[in-house]
Amino acid sequence: MGQGLWRVARNQQLQHQGYGGQGYLTREHGRRIATNNVSSTSHRKQAQGGIDIYHLLKTRKSKEQEGFINLEMLPPELSFTILSYLNATDLCLASCVWQDLANDELLWQGLCKSTWGHCSIYNKNPPLGFSFRKLYMQLDEGSLTFNANPDEGVNYFMSKGILDDSPKEIAKFIFCTRTLNWKKLRIYLDERRDVLDDLVTLHNFRNQFLPNALREFFRHIHAPEERGEYLETLITKFSHRFCACNPDLMRELGLSPDAVYVLCYSLILLSIDLTSPHVKNKMSKREFIRNTRRAAQNISEDFVGHLYDNIYLIGHVAA
Repeated sequence: MGQGLWRVARNQQLQHQGYGGQGYLTREHGRRIATNNVSSTSHRKQAQGGIDIYHLLKTRKSKEQEGFINLEMLPPELSFTILSYLNATDLCLASCVWQDLANDELLWQGLCKSTWGHCSIYNKNPPLGFSFRKLYMQLDEGSLTFNANPDEGVNYFMSKGILDDSPKEIAKFIFCTRTLNWKKLRIYLDERRDVLDDLVTLHNFRNQFLPNALREFFRHIHAPEERGEYLETLITKFSHRFCACNPDLMRELGLSPDAVYVLCYSLILLSIDLTSPHVKNKMSKREFIRNTRRAAQNISEDFVGHLYDNIYLIGHVAA
């Protein structure tokens, strides 16, 4: 899309200049090129839209005549659309040429909210001298600090007024951010169980199949590498949240949070068994059904069989 917008803008600029002696081509020469394009089978589609920019570039007289489109000469909507495809680094470079356009608050606001979906400061009246470009730099600095030391990173966000000192606000920030190191995040959540509680409640598992819901959960809250108290805590919190999101399904299947807890542990063990190259004798579907129903007798055999099929076809629930 960006190349198409650039082509339209460039053709308009060339037509405005008239392809004169100081430009690229004379009008007569341009018509000859367009006619040749129409007659050429290999470039027939390009010629249907007018003079192709490729031929115009080929016929430039010298290197001194090369240049860029001046975005300030385009309609503002078109200029902002083009710049919206840039990341923060490229937008800073663009500001060296188009300072007013590239420093526009709407562009930097979009970059902030697309990378850090929730910050407490978004819902407050901005302080004097506030700018989203400055906020982006602070958010980036705070994320790097968090990835080195989570506690210092959170304190940095609070000191800049970006986050409120509230477990719920911190949980929303973590839930809507993908730039945080998952290993550091796992350590932080293990220490801040109050933040973990609020983070779990942000998940909506309504009408999701149990293994898929468990995968989504572990994408946001990564499972520890070894079994232990923290893994048990995560599965317990997930089980209660899954049941709260699907009360009708739980009544229909006769499942309780304790039964879901057993199923989650069975799914994790089955995932390891089926995906680990060190396990030579893989668990069969019949064995999984027998072992699972032995621990949770009220669960139907068909339901447990569907759980096995999901892991077998899709893979690990906590990869």
